[in-house]
Amino acid sequence: MRRAILKLAWPVFIGQLAVMLNGVIDTLMTGRLSPEHMAAIGLGASIYVSVYIGLMGTLLGLSPIVGQHFGAGRFEEIGASFRQAVWLALALAVPGCAALIWNDPWLSFSAPPPHVAEMTRGYLWATAAGLPAALLFRTFNALNVAISRPRVVMYVNLCGVALKVPLNALFIFGWDAVGLDPLGGVGCGVATAVIAWLTVAVALAWLALDRYYALFALTRWSPPQWARMRELLALGIPIGAAYMVEVTSFTFMAMFVARLGPTAAASHQVAANLAGVCYMVGLGIAHATSTLVAQSIGAGKRRRARSYAVNGLRMALVAALATVTLLLAGASPIARAYSTDASVVRASFSLITIVALFHLFDSLQTQLGFILRAYKVAVRPMIVYLVSMWAIGLGGGYWLTFRPPPGSLLGKLGGISSGALGFWVAAFVGLIIATLGLAVLLARIWRAERRPVPTA
Repeated sequence: MRRAILKLAWPVFIGQLAVMLNGVIDTLMTGRLSPEHMAAIGLGASIYVSVYIGLMGTLLGLSPIVGQHFGAGRFEEIGASFRQAVWLALALAVPGCAALIWNDPWLSFSAPPPHVAEMTRGYLWATAAGLPAALLFRTFNALNVAISRPRVVMYVNLCGVALKVPLNALFIFGWDAVGLDPLGGVGCGVATAVIAWLTVAVALAWLALDRYYALFALTRWSPPQWARMRELLALGIPIGAAYMVEVTSFTFMAMFVARLGPTAAASHQVAANLAGVCYMVGLGIAHATSTLVAQSIGAGKRRRARSYAVNGLRMALVAALATVTLLLAGASPIARAYSTDASVVRASFSLITIVALFHLFDSLQTQLGFILRAYKVAVRPMIVYLVSMWAIGLGGGYWLTFRPPPGSLLGKLGGISSGALGFWVAAFVGLIIATLGLAVLLARIWRAERRPVPTA
């Protein structure tokens, strides 16, 4: 079973890491310009990701549906669900683009310095142009992972990240020979939008040329169908809401930290980028485990589904412990790799230590959340995330940073001198609560499966 999980996990990991590297590349390249550019892109990326992830999460309702259909051999049902997901992606792009273009509320709330706000605004306008393509590609992604073909997505994502550095350089620094003026940090957003549309073009070509997909009749025309759309939304809305809670907790964290100045904002961006890269390890295992669990449920093999889930959790724990060790051992060189500014390096160093501990529970809660989705359980996990991420993580972080108890050990986490440390400590505690809550939900499902069925 571990071999089957690894076979699916490694291409998912590489594909998701390639996506994550786009943000890392943005941070590294703008970090060579100034802390202000770095802070602007960090804030802009946090806002964009909040909008995108919340909408993208709604589309992830497709994965357990397709996975169970695939396990049961209902291949035409896969195509019917996929086509409705495409309609849903197009519909979701409308409010998503509006939220990025009309960005005054975001910037008013975060209150960055005027020159940082202006760069952030340009970045968000640029990424809005690529949001529809990014959402359409998520339907392609969800389909391929659910039918055990994650390598296809991996190849497309690797093509995208290969273009990121040259396109970033082109738009950040300009090209006099063709009359392209340098855009600075805003150029990162333009490059992101261009890559989004290129990946959609590659995905469409793949669907058209690969005969394997003919089995599912993916390209057959069908208008929006409320019955199938309702099934997608019943799972997708709570999944999207859970993603929204998780991601916006980091977005609002970035906005609050922006009030502490460019150094605190830049160091927080380093920590957020690093946490995101580490998250990809657990995410790859979670996607693979969830796919195999959903397929087993669809095939009516509940005991095998539980075995896949347990093996996935064990693998994720081992991988997380290895990642924690690497982070703790390499905190100093990692901080120096992200920035040449001495104050940013010092602030980042203390955050990397808490990120290491944060990652351990982040990986475990990710596994549990994905396994629950394979069972088509999404509403109660959303409530767990709401309490742990917003109330404890974000609310507790604000309290520790801006309203710390005076004269106590916790009081040292507050103020400009400590930067984002208070927020990360609270987020760590919130993840512990989330992990425990999701574990309880999964245990209840398994206990219910073991109960004997009453006979008449």
